[in-house]
Amino acid sequence: MKYQHHDEISKVNRRDLLTERSNLKSKHLDTFTTNQLVNLFSEEDLEPQRAVSKCIPEITESIDCIFERLKNGGRLFYIGAGTSGRLGVLDSSECPPTFCTPPDLVQGIIAGGDASLKSSSEHLEDSPDLSINDLQQCDFSVKDCLVGITAGGTTTYVNTALAYARKLGALTVSISCVPKEQVFLISDVDIRLLTGPEILTGSTRLKAGTATKMLLNMISTIVMIKLGKVYGNKMVDLSVSNKKLNDRALRILSDVADVEVEEGRRLLEMSNGSVKDSLLMAIASIDLNTARLLLEENGQNLREAIRQAANINNNP
Repeated sequence: MKYQHHDEISKVNRRDLLTERSNLKSKHLDTFTTNQLVNLFSEEDLEPQRAVSKCIPEITESIDCIFERLKNGGRLFYIGAGTSGRLGVLDSSECPPTFCTPPDLVQGIIAGGDASLKSSSEHLEDSPDLSINDLQQCDFSVKDCLVGITAGGTTTYVNTALAYARKLGALTVSISCVPKEQVFLISDVDIRLLTGPEILTGSTRLKAGTATKMLLNMISTIVMIKLGKVYGNKMVDLSVSNKKLNDRALRILSDVADVEVEEGRRLLEMSNGSVKDSLLMAIASIDLNTARLLLEENGQNLREAIRQAANINNNP
């Protein structure tokens, strides 16, 4: 499937892209001492944070739009090739253990599939049809969200996916590290992380990759906060799947509900490891079935469920 946008991308002089330019500070990089190299990297790695801070309006808009889609049954997909794809897969794979989300709620798609996580397959980023097939294999639909990650903005695999998703009517968000006047991207929300030329010319796994990782952290975490996966600053929907997470769950019960360790263990066992259920039982002094009913009635938002339980107790 070919889109007109491909022809526009083919006319872009990649040598002129911001991500491909030579960094004047590292012009004689191979002559630097170790200390000089470390200082240069430390100085340049402040740029990703600056780049993210300059995109707060677009980031806010993307998060609000993604939240609305997920709240109404949609899913979030990241798509990219090479480093960009790996970052998307990393962020998506951390959602189930951190927020106890279903594995398909946040998904990362990388050109070449799982094999590309360990092996180079950058040649696949030039395939115009591969990303469409990958999205179709996931039953991608109009309800879903697609975040296309392409540092230089010219990755065919990503651009085709964005055009396909936009045509379906799905939400599209693009993340790139080049100015709009250099490359036009088809998306509802266009985020430009302008981190500047890399220390190692063209190696976008450096500043561009760092800025992208920061942004994906913000997107997934803030969306989950808005979905009620967090209470205060505690991850109350974490998956209690090992000793470390069990200890964290017990600390959360202690910090939030002043529950002793043994009582915390009893609550977690009773609720099949649900921190949120356990907290509501402890705070509202209710049984498990009532806690689950209140959470369901309040969209799994613990704060709202606690408020409703207090109202019930005050108005028997």
